[in-house]
Amino acid sequence: MKIVIAPDSFKENLTSLEVAAALERGIKRVRPRARCIKVPMADGGEGTVQSLVDATGGKIVKKRVMGPLGEPVTACYGILGNGTTAAIEMAEASGLPLVPPERRDPLQTTTYGTGELILDAIERGVSAIIIGIGGSATVDGGTGMAQALGVSFLGGNGRAIAEPVCGGLLERITEIDMHGLDPRVRKTRITIACDVENPLCGPRGAARVFGPQKGATPEMVEVLDRNLRHLAALIKRDLGIDVMRIVGGGAAGGLGAGLIAFAKAKLKRGVDLVSDAVDLAKHLRGADLVITGEGRVDSQTAFGKTPSGVARAARKLKIPVVAIGGGLADDARGVFEHGIDALEAGAARDMDLAEALRLSRGHLEDAGERVMRLIVIGERMAAKRRGNS
Repeated sequence: MKIVIAPDSFKENLTSLEVAAALERGIKRVRPRARCIKVPMADGGEGTVQSLVDATGGKIVKKRVMGPLGEPVTACYGILGNGTTAAIEMAEASGLPLVPPERRDPLQTTTYGTGELILDAIERGVSAIIIGIGGSATVDGGTGMAQALGVSFLGGNGRAIAEPVCGGLLERITEIDMHGLDPRVRKTRITIACDVENPLCGPRGAARVFGPQKGATPEMVEVLDRNLRHLAALIKRDLGIDVMRIVGGGAAGGLGAGLIAFAKAKLKRGVDLVSDAVDLAKHLRGADLVITGEGRVDSQTAFGKTPSGVARAARKLKIPVVAIGGGLADDARGVFEHGIDALEAGAARDMDLAEALRLSRGHLEDAGERVMRLIVIGERMAAKRRGNS
C-alpha cells in the first residue's frame, strides 16, 4: 500500500514534517510494510518556508534585517533543494509578533526588512522567489520593501525620502522613481502566496479590515486608507499600473499590491503554489490513500487551506483522502463536500490546549493507527463480499 502523508504544520507546535512522521509511526503499527511518502505541505502562511525546505531538501538562511519598527531583527528564509528558488515569509522581517502590543501602530511600521530578504536571496543567485505575506504588522503598501530594492520615493522638495517609508509617510510622497531598482529584481520570478481577496482600499481594503488587528485606531484607519489611495494614484500615474483593481492587493497591508507594482510579482493561491513547488502531483501517482491535516479542521478548511488543496489534487486521480485535525470543529463535516472523504481527530478526548500541545506526537500516532484500522475493516468487508459473490 502506498500512502501519501501531506499535512500542514500544526501552528506553534509541530512542523508539517513532524506531523507526517508521527502519522507514519501510527500507520506502521498496523501496516509495517506500508510505503509512506511524506510530503510536508503549507498554504502560504506560518510554516511555509520550513515545509518547502523539508520537502525539497533545502536549507534555512538567517539574515539580520530591519524590523517593522526600524530596529534590527534576525529573520530566516529558505533556499529550496533546487538551489534556484527561495521561500520567504514576510512575517519573519515585518510581522506583527515582532512588535510588542503596546507599540503596535501601522502608521509607524515598514516592510523594509522584507525587501532586504528578497535582495539577499537574489544575491545568493536564486532566479525565483515564493513569498508568503500573512501576519504583517504593516500598512505601507509595500513601499518600505520597494525602498530596500532600490526604488526612490520623492517628497515635496524633489528629494528622495531618506527614512524607511511607513504607513504614515505615504502622504508625503509626490513621485515614484524606479531608476534605482536593482536590475536583478526584474529578472527574478516572484510569486506571492496569497489567499485573501481584499482590495487595497475601501470597506474591504487593507486599512479597514486588517488595520485594527495591527493596532490602528478608527482615526488611524481613516488616515491609512487615504494614504493608500494616494499611493495607488501615484502608482497609476508614474508606473501605469492600477493597483486599486487587483484582487488580493490589500493583503499584508498592501504588500500584495506593492510587490506587483514594484517587482512585477504574480499572485497565486498559497496551497497551489506549494503543491507545485514540492511536486505533489508526482508523489500522488500510484497512491492508494492520502492523509492530510492541519491544527484545526473546520468549515473554512475547504477554502484555500492545505487539506482542501491536497484533496483537490488527489481527487483528480480518484485517490481517497482522510484529513486529521488536532481538533475538529462542530462544522468540520462541511469539508466532505470538497473532496475530503473522512475525518479523524488528533486528540481522542477533551483536554486543554497546553496538554494537547505537549502530547501531540503521541496523539497523532494514535490517530494514524485508528485510520489504518478502519481501512483494514473496509478491506475485510470487501474481501468478504468478493467471497460471497
